[in-house]
Amino acid sequence: MRSAAQATVGLRTGLAALVALYLLLAALYAWLTPAWQNPDEPAHYNYIRQLAENGSLPVLQPGDYDQQYLADIVARNFPPQLSIDALRYEGHQPPLYYLLLAPVYRASAGSLLALRLGSALLGALLVLCAGLAAWEYFQPQLPLALAAAAFVAFIPQHVAMLASVNNDALAELWMMLGFWLLLRSAAAPNTHNYWLLSLVLGLAFITKATVYILLLPALLALWLDWRAGRSTPAASIAKLLPALLLGGLWWARNAAVYGWPDVLGLQRHAAVVVGQPRTADWLAQFGAAQFLRRLLATTFNSFWGQFGWMSAPMSGAIYALLGLLCAAICAGLWLGRASAATSKNTLRQRQHMLLLAGAAGTLLAFLYYNLSFVQHQGRYLFPALLPLAIVATHGLNVWAQRCALHWPATSRAANWLPLGVALLLAALCGWALQIVAGIGTAAQ
Repeated sequence: MRSAAQATVGLRTGLAALVALYLLLAALYAWLTPAWQNPDEPAHYNYIRQLAENGSLPVLQPGDYDQQYLADIVARNFPPQLSIDALRYEGHQPPLYYLLLAPVYRASAGSLLALRLGSALLGALLVLCAGLAAWEYFQPQLPLALAAAAFVAFIPQHVAMLASVNNDALAELWMMLGFWLLLRSAAAPNTHNYWLLSLVLGLAFITKATVYILLLPALLALWLDWRAGRSTPAASIAKLLPALLLGGLWWARNAAVYGWPDVLGLQRHAAVVVGQPRTADWLAQFGAAQFLRRLLATTFNSFWGQFGWMSAPMSGAIYALLGLLCAAICAGLWLGRASAATSKNTLRQRQHMLLLAGAAGTLLAFLYYNLSFVQHQGRYLFPALLPLAIVATHGLNVWAQRCALHWPATSRAANWLPLGVALLLAALCGWALQIVAGIGTAAQ
């Protein structure tokens, strides 16, 4: 009992420290990033403004997206004489994030910084949920749980996005909370967890389509319970009712506004964003090989940090070091494959399946989106950040244990190696602030 109590205190203390450091960095990003220099921030801001000032949800219509005007205002770094009012192309998004931020808009008289800080607070809850989910997976290995949470908290691009006006922060919060409930249910299946998971899934449905993939691991968990004789098909369907009810209200509204079967507004969005770069055009222009190289390089760079509207990358040396980090993680996973393959831990196998379902769904959604539009942005992989962080922690931990085996004197310190590496990302976040703050300073 004493050991369990110490672990609980250690977890609370460690997560509090990580959340505090995240909040400091996120506040700096919110403060130092020039106005509108985050992807799609003006359009998200205009959604909040309409709700706060008019009390009505926007309806996406032709004219809400002007590719030439958008390219011009972005290229000129949003000069004051060019209004952002015409950038309304996020009007098809589900409403929950904007409803939560509308009171902040009214209380702050529309302050962009206040709205950014509101998003950053949602990001703090996301980091907390990531730590709790990682603890469900790694316990009683506290250093590894904290390392996974730190990977989620301190990827520079992730901090930049969480500190912007964008519904990603709330969407990823539901994803992290869903993963936590799923990992808890894997350890101790109970109806209470599933009802909470269904509620979280419903909230995800009315937040952003990119996290609809939470449905995949949720369905997998219900199927595994049915297969193990712990549930029936009827009971499983009943557990999904809160999610379907919440989502159904939004889908019915869209069917009435945009017509059947466009219940997500995505068909209207595709028709409105005329001029947005299309994959077919790029394939014709560059060829398949060069297109693939661009996709991989840009996705990798922008996953770690390519700020503004993809116009402010980090240095090539930084990306090279991050590439070496990824190679070391992969090598560690390869070296540790034998013990992973021989594991007979049923709980661990179930957790792996649930995490894999969420990660695979995110990757497939990213690839599907890029079949139509050129969207080589690593931020679209952030809904899978918890599985990726757990994988990174595993890979580094293999190296840590090998160091402890060869140099026994380092055994205690080796347990903290993954967390130490993850905290280096926090230092990288601080370094990257100079890049963020310098966006748009060149004379136009």
